[in-house]
Amino acid sequence: MTKSIIHLHSEGVSLLIDARGPALPAVLHWGASLGSLRKGELASIADALSRQTPPATLDAAWEIAILPTEGDGWSGRPGLQVSRDGAELHTRWALTDLRADATTCEFTAMDAAAALTLRSRLEIGPGGVVWVTHRLRHDDGSIAAPVAVGWLEATLPVPDSTTHATTLDGRWSREKRAVTTEIAPGATTRASRRGRPGHDAATVTALSERSPEWHRGRVWATHVAWSADTTYRVDRVTEAVTLLGGGELLRSGEVVLRPGDEYAAPPTAFAWSDRGLDGIAAGFHRWLRARPQHPQTPRPFTLNTWEAVYFDHDHVRLERLAERAAEVGVERFVLDDGWFLGRRDDTTSLGDWVVDPAAWPDGLRPLADSVHGLGMQFGLWFEPEMISIDSDLARSHPDWFLHDPRHLTHDPSLSWRTQYVLDIANPEAYAHILDRIDTLINEIGIDYIKWDHNRDLVESVHDGRPGLHAHTVAVYRLIAELKERHPALEIESCSSGGARTDLGILNVTDRVWASDSNDPVERQDIQRWTGLLLPPELIGAHVGPTTSHSSGRTTDLSYRMATSLMGSAGLEWDILSCDAEETAAIARFAALYKELRPLLRTATVTHPPIRDDAWRITAYTAPDASAAVVLVATVSGLDDARAERLRLPELDAARHYRITRRTEIGEVKAGWILPPWISAGETVLPGAALIEIGIQLPTLWPLQAMVLHITAIG
Repeated sequence: MTKSIIHLHSEGVSLLIDARGPALPAVLHWGASLGSLRKGELASIADALSRQTPPATLDAAWEIAILPTEGDGWSGRPGLQVSRDGAELHTRWALTDLRADATTCEFTAMDAAAALTLRSRLEIGPGGVVWVTHRLRHDDGSIAAPVAVGWLEATLPVPDSTTHATTLDGRWSREKRAVTTEIAPGATTRASRRGRPGHDAATVTALSERSPEWHRGRVWATHVAWSADTTYRVDRVTEAVTLLGGGELLRSGEVVLRPGDEYAAPPTAFAWSDRGLDGIAAGFHRWLRARPQHPQTPRPFTLNTWEAVYFDHDHVRLERLAERAAEVGVERFVLDDGWFLGRRDDTTSLGDWVVDPAAWPDGLRPLADSVHGLGMQFGLWFEPEMISIDSDLARSHPDWFLHDPRHLTHDPSLSWRTQYVLDIANPEAYAHILDRIDTLINEIGIDYIKWDHNRDLVESVHDGRPGLHAHTVAVYRLIAELKERHPALEIESCSSGGARTDLGILNVTDRVWASDSNDPVERQDIQRWTGLLLPPELIGAHVGPTTSHSSGRTTDLSYRMATSLMGSAGLEWDILSCDAEETAAIARFAALYKELRPLLRTATVTHPPIRDDAWRITAYTAPDASAAVVLVATVSGLDDARAERLRLPELDAARHYRITRRTEIGEVKAGWILPPWISAGETVLPGAALIEIGIQLPTLWPLQAMVLHITAIG
C-alpha cells in the first residue's frame, strides 16, 4: 500500500483524493477534469487547498475526511453514527489498504478497539457519474457487544461558490415538483419517512451557482440509489468546505451488527455539470444506458387497461379491447388490477394471487393467447408487497404482516388505502409470493409485470425490530430472482404513480410509471423533472382520456399524444369508445412513435433556452447531431404577442437541417399570424443559424403542442 494523492479522472470529471495520512482519505476536489497531472503537481495542489499547517492546533478539520466525524474536528453532520451498549461510539480509523487506478479508488480502514472495519469505493463511471459506496463490518468475535448503526452516509465536497439548492417535492398525481432555495447555513437534511421514496421524494439534490438553469451553469448533484427512506444532506459550516451527500435513513435498532455482520450502505451517485441541469441529466442518462441490463429492444407501444375498465373485468369486452389495440398498433397489452380472487374494489384480496373464476371462467390463458396471437406482448398487474386484511392470505398467515401488531387495530381512519404490507423479508412469505408469480408466469404466458406499490410503509416491524431495510433488500432479491428464472420478463416499477423511481429499484426493473396522472399539463413537468435522473425510454408516458380522471381537465388529443412522446409511449384509455377520427389519429401516433423511438432512446435530452415560462420545450438530439426531435408545448397563455425564437444549441453549425412539422398527431391551434415555415410545413436552414438565431415560433394557444422533426442534409 502506497499512501499518496490519487487523481481519478474520466469523461470530463476529476476526483482528487488525499490518502497520505494514517486515517481516512479526504476528497480535495470533485468536478471539472484537471487533465493529466504529475506527482509534484498533485502535492502542490493539495498544499494550495489546505486550510492550515503545523504547528497550528486543531480548532476544525484540516481537511474533510471521506467519512467526517466529531473527533476529526468536524462540526457538521457526522458521516457515520454508531453506538454500543446504548452509548455513541467514537471511531478512530487506521488506513490498512489502498488501491487505485485511473477511475477507481478502494480503501480499507480499521478501528481495532471498536472491532470495526470500513471498506469504501469511489468510482467515476460512464457519464462522469461518481459512485460512492461504504460497507461497515463488525469483525472481532472477542468483542461480542453488538454495534447499532445510526447512519452511514456518502459525501463529497462542493465549492463554496454554490448558492442555491434544488430538490424535488410533490404529491399523488403531481410528482417531481422542483423546489429551489438558497443554501441554508449549518447542517441541513431532507428526510423521507414513507418507507418508499414517496410522491414528495427529494430524488435529487442539486447545488448550483445562482438559481439553476437547464442549459447553462455549474451544478453538483447527488442521488441515493435506494427504494426506501433516505436522508439528503448539505453541510455549510463556517470552518470547512461545503459537503453534499446522503444515505439511508435507518430507524433506531434497525441495523445492529454482531460479530461477522456487515452493513452495506446504499450506493450514492454524484453528478457534476458545467452545462446546467441538462448536463446533470446527460451524465445520469449515459450511466444508465451503459448498464448491461439497460433495455436494448425498442420500447413497445403499450396499452394499459386501468383507465379503460378499472375493476370491471368483462372478458368479452377485454378481448375486443385487445383486438382494437392491435389494430391501432399497440405492441404490449397490460391487464391491470381486478383479475384475481374476489377483487372488485380496492378494499380486499391483495395477496390472493389466483385468477378469479367469476371474472375469468376459463382463466387468463385464453386472453394471453389471444393477445400473443394478435402480435402483442401480454402484461399483468401485481402488487406483491401488499396484503389485505380481507384476504385468504391474511387469514392463513396473520403473522406475515410487516407491522407492529397494534398497527392493525389502530384508528381505522388511518388505514392507508385499506391495505397493509407483506413482510417479504419473512422467508415463508418470500417463498409464497415467488411461487405464486412464477407459477402464473408459466401458466398464463406473462411477458411483462406492472409491479405496483400503493401505500406508505409505516411502523414496519420484522422479527421485533424496524424492518424496512430487510424488506427492501428482500424485494430487490425477489424481483431479481423472478427475472433470473424468466430472462425475457420485463418489470415496471409503479408506486401509486411515481413514488418509487429511484436507481435502486431500476437496478432490477425496466421502466417506471411516472405518475397516475395522465393529464398532459401536469405530465409536462412530471416527465421533465423525472428526466433529470432517467432517460425517456425508462419513463412510462401514456395518452389518457379526453378528460383526465385525476384532474378533470379536458385537453386536445394532439396535446396528449405529443406529451406521450416524451417517454415510453402508450395508451391508458378505453379506445373502444373512440370515434373513427380519434382511432385513425391513434394509429398515426403509434406509427410516428415507432419511427422516432430509435432516436429518442439514444438522444441527448436538452431544454433549449426560452424566457417565457408558458413554454415547455424539450429537444432530443442524436449523439452525432444528425437528427433531432423537438417537442414544443404550452402550459398557459404566452406573455408576448410575438412568440420567442427557438434556438437549438445541440445541432452542428457546419451542417444544414430540414425542419419538418409532423402533423400525424393533428394540427395545433395558434394565433392567426403564423410564421411562413409553419404554413409551408417545413424549411431548410444552416445549423449555425439554428444555433445562434433560431426559428420563429408560432403564438400557440394554451395547452397546445407540436412535434418538430429535424434531419441533417448531406
